[in-house]
Amino acid sequence: MMKQFLSVLTLSALSAVFAFAQEGARIRVVHASPDAPAVDVIVDGAKTLANLPFREYSEYLSVPAKSYDIRVNVAGTATEVLSANPTLAPGRDYTVIAVGRVSGGENPLRLLLLEDDNSAPQGDQVKLRVVHGAPGAPAVDVYVTTPFESLDAKTPVLTNVPFGAASGYLTVPIQMYQGRVAVAGTKTIAIDTMRLVTWGGMIRTIIAVDTQGGGAPFDVILLPDRG
Repeated sequence: MMKQFLSVLTLSALSAVFAFAQEGARIRVVHASPDAPAVDVIVDGAKTLANLPFREYSEYLSVPAKSYDIRVNVAGTATEVLSANPTLAPGRDYTVIAVGRVSGGENPLRLLLLEDDNSAPQGDQVKLRVVHGAPGAPAVDVYVTTPFESLDAKTPVLTNVPFGAASGYLTVPIQMYQGRVAVAGTKTIAIDTMRLVTWGGMIRTIIAVDTQGGGAPFDVILLPDRG
């Protein structure tokens, strides 16, 4: 489910904030930290997203291409939990993902900045990207097959993907798929997407996440990049 931008930020206000942009960039934010509370996102001192809970994400926001001061606060407070200063290039799309644990440990809270490729695939193709955002899971292998196909003789499309890593885009033909995430080097399934329906021009980013609070059972956030 998408988290809408603050209703109090009217279109005219947004236009004022982002005026004078020529060829701008686009950016969206994903909350994938399992033990973090809902958050506010502050961009250059202005609250741009409010009360974004775990597993939700914003739509793309069109902004001028420049450097930004992005701060993530506990919702409704001035308590900062993360910050970043990304530089956004003209004509590019970006996804910022809060991953890891507030409680620290081996995979502490941090921000991932991904550059998105939303150029359309060929008419009979789709593009899929995988992000390991589950701090409670080990490195993983990723299988993409037809639904309910045995993995016994299958080779993973991605191998030994560590926490915090994002794959490149996998280009595959239009058909029904089943995505399965296994502990690296095994066929022990940690996540099963069941059936994934695809269609021409579709682009999706699949983020593996912990359950609320952390750990198993693991699941995915499916981001609609295009189509």
